[in-house]
Amino acid sequence: MAAPRSAPFRSEDSERAPSGRAPAKDMAWIPGGTFLMGSADFYPEERPVHPVLVSGYWIDAHPVTVAEFRRFVKATGHVTGAERAPHAADYPDADPELLVPGSLVFRRTAGPVPLDDFRNWWAWVPGADWRHPEGPGSTVDGRQRHPVTHVSYADAVAYAQWAGKSLPTEAEWEFAARGGLDGATYPWGDDFSPGGRAMANTWQGEFPWQNLLLDKYEGTSPVGAFPPNGYGLVDVVGNVWEWTSEDFTADHAAAASRDAASDAAASGDAHSCCAPSNARIDEPIPRRVIKGGSHLCAPNYCLRYRPAARQGEAVDTSTSHLGIRCIIRP
Repeated sequence: MAAPRSAPFRSEDSERAPSGRAPAKDMAWIPGGTFLMGSADFYPEERPVHPVLVSGYWIDAHPVTVAEFRRFVKATGHVTGAERAPHAADYPDADPELLVPGSLVFRRTAGPVPLDDFRNWWAWVPGADWRHPEGPGSTVDGRQRHPVTHVSYADAVAYAQWAGKSLPTEAEWEFAARGGLDGATYPWGDDFSPGGRAMANTWQGEFPWQNLLLDKYEGTSPVGAFPPNGYGLVDVVGNVWEWTSEDFTADHAAAASRDAASDAAASGDAHSCCAPSNARIDEPIPRRVIKGGSHLCAPNYCLRYRPAARQGEAVDTSTSHLGIRCIIRP
């Protein structure tokens, strides 16, 4: 039986943390147990709600920061996908002038625009990458504690392997993000702003042109700028989307029949909300589930700053609002 909404989750299956310290800095232990994954109250791809059992694991208390990613690049010489030019053979219909290193950058519009075409606010920007989040001339100076962005799935996997970690499955991510509140809408309960307090970095106002900045942040925010959930994790919703290892399915029907530790075998597509794809359109591109929403999610367009929310993102895509969080399984 599910725990009451907004009540701390308890399970006889929960596991104690292994003795000793966390295996890496800034990681929190997540006890295993069974929880109700998904939601029947919002978007179709979040259904059906179904019980899932996860085993205990350690997870990063915050998204991977610019400073942490910089150490990885310095140690390995890793070149991100956004820093490499696409192969012309892979994009035969593309404008040759756009086949240069770059990434997708959000551009706020001057006024209301139709919400059925993300090209109104997303632009492919040559020269945009993790060091230059808004494109040439921009830097990450002063943003060392902000989440790293403009990382593709391959970049996320490479970082995780270097750090001795893994990307979480969708179920592992969602279980941790709920913070022990099984069935609650948000990691902190059912009230979006209890007592008028901003609990996450999201978009307030009319997306994509009017940001009221009630949470004080226009773009990404330093990790930990908002309260942690019940497991001590910060920024599990809002700020940046986060990659998982799970292949995307259009709903939870396939996921409902497999354990969280199983390898996903299906791929699919979904409405791209505020996470567009720069993948080829002439053949299927593998998609992975991304979780958590971002600072661009707004009630009038993308109410996905919730643990149950999910989207599919093409593995070759990088954007200015997509980052990484890793786990270690005992």
